Amino acid sequence: MLRIENITKQFPGRGKVFNNFSLEISEGDSLAITGPSGSGKTTLMNIIGSLDKPDSGEIIFRGKSLLSLTPDECAEYRNKNLGFVFQEHLLMPHLTIKENIMLPLFATKISDEAYYQKEEYASILMKRTGITAIADKYPEVVSGGEAQRASLVRALINKPSILLADEPTGSLDPKTANILGNLLVELNEELGLTIITATHSEALAGKMKSHLRLT
Repeated sequence: MLRIENITKQFPGRGKVFNNFSLEISEGDSLAITGPSGSGKTTLMNIIGSLDKPDSGEIIFRGKSLLSLTPDECAEYRNKNLGFVFQEHLLMPHLTIKENIMLPLFATKISDEAYYQKEEYASILMKRTGITAIADKYPEVVSGGEAQRASLVRALINKPSILLADEPTGSLDPKTANILGNLLVELNEELGLTIITATHSEALAGKMKSHLRLT
């Protein structure tokens, strides 16, 4: 599904983060990326997400080079194929939970019929993640775990091929983090969703099928 071939990446004053690094991710896999701060976890996630480019090497997604895409094509790749979850939920405070979840649909033109289908899908996901009751509430009045589950549903609304989760449990207490981690496992198994998560949490890493340790 995704191949990273011999990439090199360096930053001024920091040196090389990756040197001829390769990685292959299969459809339906779940991969945890761990390592100390500065080891390149977020850099690797940004490269996979087409938010950054390596200095050399190749990134192949379903047979096509990501490095050959124009900026508009990169944006389309992200919108159609990727869902993003971050340590902070990044919900818009002036929108309700449901409005936040539906927000990615407006990145491109969408017909009324397609919108209603997505609305039904959002209802299914909200029920599945246990946040139906907070659909009309605003982010400031829900718990951190509820907000993070809402951000997860938002990331899934366009049915991405890959979910990129950067420290998704980093701001949660251990109990809530465990619940979210189990939810990711269940979504991976039930939806066949490919999950790549960068994390400092060994507990979350242990729930994934594969584990990459950066140094």
